[in-house]
Amino acid sequence: MPNAKGDAVLVCGGLSEGAQLEALRRGPRLVVATPGRLEDYLKRGEISLRNVETLVLDEVDRMLDMGFLPAIRRIVGALPRDRQTMCYSATLDANITEIVRDYVHQPVRIEIGTTSKPNERVELRAYTVMQDQKLSLLEKLLAEGEGTYLVFSRTKHGADRLARKLEKLGHVTSVIHGDRSQSQRTAALKTFATGKSRILVATDVAARGIDISHIAHVVNYDLPGASDDFVHRIGRTGRAEKTGVATTFVMPQERNDARKMERDLKIKFQWFEADKNLKKEERNAPLDTGASNDLLQLETRSWKTGGGDSAQPAAPTGRPAGAGQRRRRSGGGGGGSRSGRSRAGR
Repeated sequence: MPNAKGDAVLVCGGLSEGAQLEALRRGPRLVVATPGRLEDYLKRGEISLRNVETLVLDEVDRMLDMGFLPAIRRIVGALPRDRQTMCYSATLDANITEIVRDYVHQPVRIEIGTTSKPNERVELRAYTVMQDQKLSLLEKLLAEGEGTYLVFSRTKHGADRLARKLEKLGHVTSVIHGDRSQSQRTAALKTFATGKSRILVATDVAARGIDISHIAHVVNYDLPGASDDFVHRIGRTGRAEKTGVATTFVMPQERNDARKMERDLKIKFQWFEADKNLKKEERNAPLDTGASNDLLQLETRSWKTGGGDSAQPAAPTGRPAGAGQRRRRSGGGGGGSRSGRSRAGR
């Protein structure tokens, strides 16, 4: 195993390229790399793989899902044929079988644990809850439970929004997703792992590399799109012989999907109904125009008249236009008036 300083080098996007290239030129024994950045260095002649003895493909299923198969094939083409190849994957489908057939000679399969259903040490709960009460329900869980929380969002923008809301409510929160740089992800994981933040909000792709043994709770803020994603999410808790709790938020229209997930994975949720009196988020609240004396601070509309261009404020919605405005509508400026209303509606 590499033990001397400089024996291992990390090659990936989001970190200083100069530092990576300098470390590679020292001839490290171990290179840990993402396919995209490694292939880039290969094309530029910054790295040689002619003397590699062992190739390890980790998270093969996710790399294939993300479209890295062409890059993997090109990288393998630069390796010696006489080498050892190891593939690690949480699932084994036809695509992965193809990789094994093409790149592994006389393969031996080693299976540890089960990948078809969640860990039995994880308590599975499901709450039927309305979309606008999810945040309040999460706050309730945070108040009632102890330990750290890993919260899953379906989208990157959703993860950012949820993290901001939690911060506003006074919770120290970290966030990782595909649009975060490697340095940002590393900093977020370090903050979470060291206990400086109690909550980590993540998307499925970013969460694959999380290996923190003390995560007490996993919350599916958004229902996962597939059973495999559910198993991966839940696998972040109940690690290292510890127990954990996994809570899934299910909107009424998603209940059939959640029931199907139970059947597919042969699991049973403990079902709960969220308190109907939970505070609701204000969504699409009406605009308070009374807070401004100048409607031009809220929006700008361009009005055209027959005598030339002039900027005039529109009559507020719901109030009759003045006589002068009625005259403009009957003349050449009428088109401008309708155009102004159309823009306001978009």
